[in-house]
Formats: sequence, structure tokens, C-alpha cells
Amino acid sequence: MSAPTLYQPYAHFVKQANLRGLEDYQAISQWAQENSADFWAFQANRLLSWQRPFATALNDSQAPFFKWFEEGQLNASFNCLDRHVLAGRGGKTALIFEADNGQVKKLTYTQLLAKTCQIANALKQLGVEKGDRVIIYLSVSIEAIASMLACARIGAIHSVIFGGFSTTSVYDRIVDMQAKLIITADVQMRGGKPTKLKAIVDEALLLGPCPSVKHVLTVERTSDTTSYQAGRDVTFKEWVEPQKDQCDPVWVDSEHPLFLLYTSGSTGKPKGIQHATAGYLLHAALTTDWTFDYKPSDIIWTTADIGWITGHTYALYGPLCLGSTQMIFEGIPTYPHSGRFWEIIQRHKVSVFYTAPTAIRSLIKLNESNLDEHPKNYDLSSLRLIACAGEPINPAAWEWFYQHVGGGRCPLLDTFWQTETGGQVLTPLPGVTPLVAGSCTLPFPGIDACVVDETGAEVPHGVAGLLVIKKPWPALARTIWGDAERYKNSYFPDNLGGTYYLAGDGAVRDPATGYFTITGRIDDVLNVSGHRMGTMEVESALVSCTDWVAEAAVVGRPDETTGEAICAFVVLKGARPEPQEAERIAKLLRDHVGKMIGPIAKPKDIRFGDNLPKTRSGKIMRRLLRSIAREEPITQDISTLENPAILQQFQTLRT
Repeated sequence: MSAPTLYQPYAHFVKQANLRGLEDYQAISQWAQENSADFWAFQANRLLSWQRPFATALNDSQAPFFKWFEEGQLNASFNCLDRHVLAGRGGKTALIFEADNGQVKKLTYTQLLAKTCQIANALKQLGVEKGDRVIIYLSVSIEAIASMLACARIGAIHSVIFGGFSTTSVYDRIVDMQAKLIITADVQMRGGKPTKLKAIVDEALLLGPCPSVKHVLTVERTSDTTSYQAGRDVTFKEWVEPQKDQCDPVWVDSEHPLFLLYTSGSTGKPKGIQHATAGYLLHAALTTDWTFDYKPSDIIWTTADIGWITGHTYALYGPLCLGSTQMIFEGIPTYPHSGRFWEIIQRHKVSVFYTAPTAIRSLIKLNESNLDEHPKNYDLSSLRLIACAGEPINPAAWEWFYQHVGGGRCPLLDTFWQTETGGQVLTPLPGVTPLVAGSCTLPFPGIDACVVDETGAEVPHGVAGLLVIKKPWPALARTIWGDAERYKNSYFPDNLGGTYYLAGDGAVRDPATGYFTITGRIDDVLNVSGHRMGTMEVESALVSCTDWVAEAAVVGRPDETTGEAICAFVVLKGARPEPQEAERIAKLLRDHVGKMIGPIAKPKDIRFGDNLPKTRSGKIMRRLLRSIAREEPITQDISTLENPAILQQFQTLRT
């Protein structure tokens, strides 16, 4: 392995950073390693406001079902809003919202608190109580942020669903969590195109029995006619706007669930990842403080949708817990032009910019072909730090982002983490870590990460293996909603000792620096533009097109823009189609998958064959399909295949 090019910490960060230099990092990491409970207890008392102090930092007696800060009580909404207002900072801007059409609205902490209380009072009036589950099916908006905080305020458990998800996806989540109320909007706008969210909710509620849902609360954004069911459907105008703007917070135990966020698994059934209030909020605040080197003057913009964990942690809970000004944006980076991101940074003086490698890769193509929309034509001097998350960023995209957006003067932080980890676990720190293009460098203090083999034994640096975290930390997901056994088997497998958290990604450490580089997923979960979905989930959607499909298998292949692309191998009920007919059927299947799951799940490649490559015992040989998808020569042994000629069919007919 060649020696990496190191970008040294910037002098102004070393002098002013919240963590200053490698010695500071090493000392804090050693403290966290030697006495993890004391480290996290200190941070919890430093960063969070407690109604009742906790007695014990960590209870690991029922590992891997760890408990943190037992006997403590707090409220996430109070920590994100009230305490700043009570400290005299209520006039500070909390949110800067820019709509898809360019309209801008700002809310102070006092105003956001008032709006949150109004929604909380409406929820209570509609029968929502502590522990009830509330679905939020909204685009990035002030109403979405306030609704999340309103749920936290009264002890309800929120679950945000990405606005691009389909009717079936919404229905599955309603049933799994037994949601009592759904908050949605008549429409959302993305790229100048409306999506009728309320209509999707209505369709979802017709797919099967949903007795748990008592009300649908709708934000009315347009004058278009939206259907409402008497007794069930209510609007913000009639139920939220008349409410009082004061609502006492409900104090909850540290382990009280703050939210459920659904992510896909290899078995096809979405997993409701459950996060606890205190532990999650602490890590959100601490990583915002140290990774983003938070300053009170910052304007932080995390471009992720609130339907994903990045939007939860770094567009809401982390920055607002610290009292930051947060930029939120409804639209997409290419509408009405591909300079929209740079225009927003220039207009609102964004200082910390956090986005996805997929967005950067897309903008490289567009900006280099249309130089009028290139970052060099915008004033990005307000930026002091740039970062990315969602999937590994290739070195070429890293360099472009670093040079053209960061101007070669802003640290570029390639962060690694997951829905299950709650916040960043591997990340450079400005003022501390020399940067390497394509590497997420070192563990965040308090995260005991390493690379092991399949028996749990640590492998030498330079040898690829499984990424694990050996010790618990407060933000670790507590369980999978309603399925503790699946949680244990998925993340703490017995072959690794039952106490190591298995990230599901492979990694390798540099022999010289010890830096981590993520090598990709080790299971059957696809990562498309930072959105994780199970192969079985996409396969099930394809096979549900019963008029056409007899069988399907799905694998991933590297993609320059999205990180990973979905490739489907399909066996039709009829004869294998000719090329022109194959194009027509492929479009039909893509549209069907988009309807069943969402547009992000549409296969990029669809190949047709008379059968799938199977062993004589009936097992699909997915490793061969991966080779075909990647257009690699097949060097594996195929002697066990029932019909080797199938491989040639899939290699020749691709749409």
C-alpha cells in the first residue's frame, strides 16, 4: 500500500479548535478507552440539561442491550429550545429555511419554541400521549423540524419517512410501529415537481387494516383540492394555529425512545431502529461540537433529508442542542440549475457544509460541463469546514470538493457512521487529524473501533477484515422495534463473541498511519446514494409484478455517481425478450419498483435470462451475478451450475 498524501491540520484550527492537535486527541481517547463510563458521564453533564441527574453512566449487565444514564430524566425538546431561550439567546436565528422555489423564511429560537409548543398542544388534543408513535411524512421544512421536536416534547416517539417513499413503504411502517397519528402535507416540492404526500398516505391506509391510526394531520401548502375523511383528517390551520404557544415538556427517562428510523435489511423486512433520548442526543451534540468544531457564529448546513439519520442528527438534534443556526433546504442541488448549492452557501453565508459524495459526484459532471455554474463563480469565502457522509468518497471526488468548494483552505472531513450508530464513529477532526483523500481516518473519541476476522480476532494493519466496535457508546441503537432477537443476531453475532458491534462493512487500516478505509458492505444491503436497502426488498418488488416476472435476483455494482447501482437479473414468465421488447419490459419493471419502494430503488441495469444461475441444489450463485454486473471475467468454478449457458444470456442482454 503506497503512503497516503497527508493534508496537515490548518494552523488556525490548531489554535482555535475545540480539540487542539493529535496530543489532545490521544489524551482524550486514552481517557475514554481506560474509563469509558466516566468519559461519557462527564460529556453528558457538560452538554445536556437534566431535570433529574443520572445515577449510573453505564449498565452493561444485559449486554448487548446496554443502558446509559439510568435514573436520569430530561427532555430533548427542552435541550434544543427552552434552555437557549432561558439563557437569553431566544432572539438568535435557529432555522433558515429555503424552499424549492427560492423563498426564504427564518425562525428564532423563541419562534421555533412557540411553533413546537403549538404542534405539541395539537397532538395532545388529538389524543397523542407519552410512548405513542407518530409518523412524520414531510419534506425538509420548518413544520417537519417543529413536529419532530413537538413529539419529543410530549414524550411521543416520532418516525420520519422520506418523502420519496411509496405507498407500500408507508403502509409497512404504519403497521410495524402501530402509529397513532400521521403528520403530512398536501404536497411537497422537489425540483419544481409536486408530490402529493397526503394522497400517498390515503392510499397507504387503504392497503390493509390500520386501526392504530386515529388522525392524519395535514399541512396545507396549496389551494389544490385535497380529500379529507371526516373524523380522521385534520389540518394545521384548524388544529395547530389556534393552539397556545406554551406547552410544558414531559420529562422522560434517559432510555425513553426518542425516535424510530427504518432502514432496510437483507431479509427484506425494514428494521425500525430505536434510539434512546439521552444517549443519542449526547452523541449528536458532542460530534457536532468536535467534528464540526462548533462556534456560536456558525451557520451549519446539512443537506440530507430529515427522513435519513444524517438529517436527524446534523440538521436538527446536534446543532440545535448546541444553539447553532441551522440552514435547511427543501429542494435538490440541480434545480433550477446545478449551481444551487453554491448559490445557497453564498446567499446565507454558510460556514459548515455537510453533504453526500453522490451529490458531489453529480455536480462535478454538471459543473465542469457548464462552467457558469461552477463553484469558482460563487463567493464561498464564508465556508470554514466541509464534510461528507453516506458512502465512501473516491479520491478524485474528494480532491474536487476540497479544491473547488473548500478552496484548498477548508478541512474536508470524510465521516463514517450509520443509522444504528446515531452519529459519527470514524472521522477526521479539524485541527487534529492530517487528512487523506478517501479515508475516514481515526475513531471519534470514545469509539473503540478495529478490524477483525470472522472469529473476532484483530487483523494486522494492511489486511482487510470486518469493521467492529468493541465497546458500547451512548448513541448505539437500543434495539429493533419489536424484534430484539433480530437486533442481537444482526449486530452482535455469536461468532464475534456476542459483544462486538458488527457494522456490516469491511475495512482496512493503513500500516503507517492506522487510518481506516471502508471497503464496502459485507452483507446483502445495497447503498445507493447513501440510501440503504436490502437486496431482498428490491427482489420482492420485482417478483410482485406477477404478470411478467417469475424470478429475480439483485446485486450491486460500483457506480461513479451513486456509489453503488442496483443490477437486477430477471426471469420472465414468457420467453426471453428480444432487445426492443426487453427495453419496454425493463421500463415497466423499473416503474413498478419505483411505485412499490420509491424511485431510489429502481434498478439501473436489468438483464434477462431463461433462468438464474443456480447450483444443482437450487442455490443462486450471487457471486457470479456480481461478476457479470461489474463486467468482470468469470474466473470462479462453475462446475456446480445446473445450466452454465445461463451466464452467457445475462452477459449479452442488458437494458
